Amino acid sequence: MKNFVEELRWRGMIQDIMPGTEEKLMEGSTAAYVGIDPTADSLHIGHMVSIMILKHFQNCGHKPIALVGGATGMIGDPSMKSQERNLLDEETLNHNVACIKAQLSKFLDFESDVENKAELVNNYDWMKNFSFLDFTRDIGKHITVNYMMAKDSVKKRLSGEARDGMSFTEFTYQLLQGYDFLYLYEHKGCTLQMGGADQWGNITTGSELIRRILGKEAFALTCPLITKADGGKFGKTEKGNIWLDPERTSPYQFYQFWLNVSDSDAEKYIKIFTMLTKEEIDAAIAQHAEAPERRELQKLLAKEVTTMVHGAAEYENAVAASQMLFGNATKDALMSLDEKTFLAVFDGVPTFEVAADKFPIGIIDLLAAESQVFPSKGECRKMIQANGVSINKEKVADINAQIGSESFINGKYILAQKGKKNYFIIKIA
Repeated sequence: MKNFVEELRWRGMIQDIMPGTEEKLMEGSTAAYVGIDPTADSLHIGHMVSIMILKHFQNCGHKPIALVGGATGMIGDPSMKSQERNLLDEETLNHNVACIKAQLSKFLDFESDVENKAELVNNYDWMKNFSFLDFTRDIGKHITVNYMMAKDSVKKRLSGEARDGMSFTEFTYQLLQGYDFLYLYEHKGCTLQMGGADQWGNITTGSELIRRILGKEAFALTCPLITKADGGKFGKTEKGNIWLDPERTSPYQFYQFWLNVSDSDAEKYIKIFTMLTKEEIDAAIAQHAEAPERRELQKLLAKEVTTMVHGAAEYENAVAASQMLFGNATKDALMSLDEKTFLAVFDGVPTFEVAADKFPIGIIDLLAAESQVFPSKGECRKMIQANGVSINKEKVADINAQIGSESFINGKYILAQKGKKNYFIIKIA
């Protein structure tokens, strides 16, 4: 058995751990679970810490269980939230669960014949036929209101930090999550629950329920909530979450997120979000320190995470796309970009619309009359003669050059470049 707790410890992935957890795990293979809220049909990188914990757990010889909260997702976890969530219907939840399993399969082995293959469970399966009266009689009587009120997630909501207080629905959440642990302990041999630091209160309610009802010992482990060095929220950009679904966040944008983290964050993230060994990471950090301006640590981090989530081919495409702005990319490479990646690479670039019936068109008319890439035809002519104008990454040498439909990227864009850094998109309308 590999020491799972020691693996997490050097990676900086342990916040709280119940006494005896490490010793229990070294006794032999066991099962542990992490709960995932299925409020969207994609995971985002905020979920990845818990997923990586499950991945390490399986890698150390144990059985990981991913629990999607089909039942608890209908209520909403009050932990660290200032207001109650919107409730989801069963059809939406089922769709979300199916999408989440597909994403988890990139991290966890669900399919092989190994004894510790991963398992996905949905707490709706055991909660849907549980009547309110049965639940309050069989489960509710074992946990006192005093015990539940002492949890930080409850105290914060009741102390006036939230305008609307806390509904009874949300107040019962920790009991429902506690019952999940009890159910999995009895039916799956699950002795450990793991999650983010904000889940400690809910997790320990579960271990307490197991102790009071079964007289057995269960364990808890949480990881720190990941932050950025500047104090900003990890995984958030101006446009929102960084999603694992390529339709929500393109592989190029995903790659760029990791490539652009700070040096101090790169040192932290490469331990948390990759499966590289301690020796490999220590060597990479030392190499980076010799020439930080080359950003080799960020490149390695971006490579590892992008390949794990999107595959090697999409990683290579993301690297190629990155060269569009800052490298010597070719016309062929530009023309091979799909529309979503093209627009992501040139996000924020000034865009002009030109009617399709204007083509073919002279280069000067295109850039100085039909669009405002140049303020005048004279300036455009001078820039072309000075070898400073490119169309689709190719220099334009002839002031009389004609631009036709063969120059359209994805059938509807042209990329104009003035000098080294000034890009413009011409959209064919």
